[in-house]
Amino acid sequence: MRWLLKFFGIVFAIILISGTLFLLLFTRGSFFPYTEAIESAEGRSVAEMTSVVLGGMEQHLLMRGHDTENPVLLWLHGGPGAAQMPFAHAFDRELEKHFVVVHWDQRGAGKSNTGDFDEASLTLEQQLADALELVHWLQERFGQERIFLLGHSWGTRIGIELAAQHPELFYAYAGVSQVIDHARSTEIAYAWLLRRATLEERWILGEIEPPAMSHHDYRRLAKIVEHRGGGTDLSITGLARIALRAPEYGMRDNLQLLAGMNRGGKPMHAKGIIADYNLAESIPELRLPVWFLNGRNDYNTPAELVREFYESVEAPLKRFVLFPQAHTPFFASPDLFTSTLIEMKAEVLNFHHPENPAASALP
Repeated sequence: MRWLLKFFGIVFAIILISGTLFLLLFTRGSFFPYTEAIESAEGRSVAEMTSVVLGGMEQHLLMRGHDTENPVLLWLHGGPGAAQMPFAHAFDRELEKHFVVVHWDQRGAGKSNTGDFDEASLTLEQQLADALELVHWLQERFGQERIFLLGHSWGTRIGIELAAQHPELFYAYAGVSQVIDHARSTEIAYAWLLRRATLEERWILGEIEPPAMSHHDYRRLAKIVEHRGGGTDLSITGLARIALRAPEYGMRDNLQLLAGMNRGGKPMHAKGIIADYNLAESIPELRLPVWFLNGRNDYNTPAELVREFYESVEAPLKRFVLFPQAHTPFFASPDLFTSTLIEMKAEVLNFHHPENPAASALP
């Protein structure tokens, strides 16, 4: 019996040591999250992880840029719950030379998804209030009257509402994989899947009646869209590998990220039903420059709906950029995505020049 206990003790020790070595070798921020310093000749760089109280709740930020004289770019992540912060280290380095890039873990996401998080506070209205409070905080922190606003997927719901209500706060709004009309999006995705789904997936689709307005049906539909290549452009394994290598994220942060992504927007849907939403009806006009960036093969937020909205919305300056991939062009084509945002910055700042008559008409 004694030798058996000794044997299992040795096995347990090997597993413990192997697990520790795995964390040390493959996860840089597992124990002591940090963000790498940025060296700049001007001495105006920022590389900071901090938290602010928004809507009565502590929420977490990552702010990075080579020069604080550059405009702030506030990135509103998707989900709800799909924080972008743990992927910044792999995709943002060039962008940080041209903007002060701010990633915000929204309430219920990543670092802001603590054990005492109140799911009842996860509403669009509260997220809008949080975002507006954060914009004012960033204006004061960096001394900027206007900033750039970018939303991705769910983040476009917050972003475009904020841009419509407070155009005076922003140089421009960039909608990446813009949410336009949930019902029509699911109908388009359903029709697309019928042409390429497996037999097993067809059985599941047969149980879903489009449009997929229940949270349960929508999650099942979105899962098949993901499997057929119409969703995230990286595999789950690829995403996990990047997130686990993020110096800004510890193991607890990654667990909180997974919990928030798994929750999604379920608490927001009364009786499990997703509220109807038609952007063309609710926001026919935007009083600031707007950019729409979408993947050709995106069937979470279909490109045809985004183009349709782009053509109908009134705006002083607007652009539509189509990428060859699906729902996450910043993952699939990071260089092209970054260069597009840099071009946007140049065109928008030129548009805002005091000598431009069109700029004088802006709020």
